[in-house]
Amino acid sequence: MESSGAPQKPLYDQIFAEIAKIEDPELGISITELGLIYDVQVTADGKVDVVMTFTSMACPVGPQLKAQVHAAATRVEGVSDANVEVVFNPPWDPHEMASEDARMYLGIV
Repeated sequence: MESSGAPQKPLYDQIFAEIAKIEDPELGISITELGLIYDVQVTADGKVDVVMTFTSMACPVGPQLKAQVHAAATRVEGVSDANVEVVFNPPWDPHEMASEDARMYLGIV
């Protein structure tokens, strides 16, 4: 996950840190640790595009998570607007996308 330019790196880091505070309410793990955030792009004028997924297409808290990501991104000073896109391709795979800590927590070894 990279930002669209080196000058925006501190803003990218702040946005990612805010998003990292969001936990999947069913699993109790940060959505960034789960690997649900596929991409974060920041433009020079402070617009943010986030591409994310859910643990399943039928995620009952999907709309809530999307709204929380939008709120987290726009909460960062310097962000003028945020767009959150939910995708299901590639499908989420905890074996490949979740952090080592998250996999251990989930019992995936």
